[in-house]
Amino acid sequence: MAGLSLRCGDCGLQLKTVEEAQEHAERTSHSNFVESTEAVLNLVCSTCGKPCRSKTEMDLHTKRTGHLDFVDKTLETAKPIDLEKEVGKDGDGDVGRGDRTEGGNGQLDEMVVPKVDEKLFEELKTMGFSEARATRALHYSKNTSLEDSINWIAEHENDTDIDQMPLVSAKTDSKKPSLTPEEIKIKAQELRERARKKKEEEERRMEREREKERIRMGKELLEAKKSEEANERKRLMFLRQAEKDEEKRAREKIRQKLEEDKAERRRKLGLPPEDPGVIKPSAHPVQEKKSFLPIKPVTKGEQMRDCLRTLKQTHKDDDAKVKKAFQTLLTYIGNIVKNPNEEKFRKIRLTNPSFQDRVGSLKGGVEFLQICGFEKLDGDESIFLARDKVDMSVLNMAGSEINSAISNPFFGIL
Repeated sequence: MAGLSLRCGDCGLQLKTVEEAQEHAERTSHSNFVESTEAVLNLVCSTCGKPCRSKTEMDLHTKRTGHLDFVDKTLETAKPIDLEKEVGKDGDGDVGRGDRTEGGNGQLDEMVVPKVDEKLFEELKTMGFSEARATRALHYSKNTSLEDSINWIAEHENDTDIDQMPLVSAKTDSKKPSLTPEEIKIKAQELRERARKKKEEEERRMEREREKERIRMGKELLEAKKSEEANERKRLMFLRQAEKDEEKRAREKIRQKLEEDKAERRRKLGLPPEDPGVIKPSAHPVQEKKSFLPIKPVTKGEQMRDCLRTLKQTHKDDDAKVKKAFQTLLTYIGNIVKNPNEEKFRKIRLTNPSFQDRVGSLKGGVEFLQICGFEKLDGDESIFLARDKVDMSVLNMAGSEINSAISNPFFGIL
């Protein structure tokens, strides 16, 4: 099969024409070019028409433009290379490629088989490799060693031109680059600088893409947060409305119950049902009459509530301590009610550390017990409830007041 491209033996780049090979050689100082039956890719973008010569170039174009559709026109544009054809022979300016390439003076340079190490070449032939494969392996492995040549063959055994004899310019071995070492260093520095600038440009482009992506993600997160907050507000509004509706229904039920109770009382008293159409006369204000009755004394229940309220308000910042004091008082009262004859339940030592921590140090605690009937003894070191002063009604009232103070969350607040 005729060759469709020229491959650079130094970097592996595929080139369509001799002119491209010459330009590549001038830029890189590479001089080893061989004929290849593999055509140079021609992937044309369906959107903008840009041709791409490799998968990598196609991927970069997709990242820059977002274009995804490409048409493979490799076979349409591929042209077989006639290496025997001279430049301008047919007048159309086409350059063929065979065993000769165009030199810098307009003449064709003869293409020859590259020189290889004879000893290594014979060893490879002895191992069963063809002349073309052995020559190609030794040439591209730089004639370093037999092991490197075999490794090269193993890595490139699937190449389409693996069994084609490599060709290089006849001047390759005899003619070295005309550049001086200083010029070579300058060109190498230029190439490195060009590669560095290209890398920096690519990094800046990627950073811009990343910044755009961060901005887009930030906007999406902000929109999602706003949507979530709006949904939460709607949910709260719905719950508040539901609570209002429930409260309204509850009030309506209470009103209906009051109306039914009122009608039932009128029926029991033998009164006719109340006419809803009759407008009730507004009640005249009743002049308050001064009472000359004696003031009703405060009951023990009210005194107990005052003690418990004082205890709660004095220590309103320590709910746990107040609750523990109430539970302790309830325990004292309960023990006496269950075992009124047991003296140990009717006598409390005021200097007891546990009692002081739970009740004695709290304002209103000892006073509550005194209202229940306890009296101080032994120089105010203890309080005692005599058996004949045990009043079950008073103790039950005390237990009821303590339970009410514990269960009512609003006790002592107002």
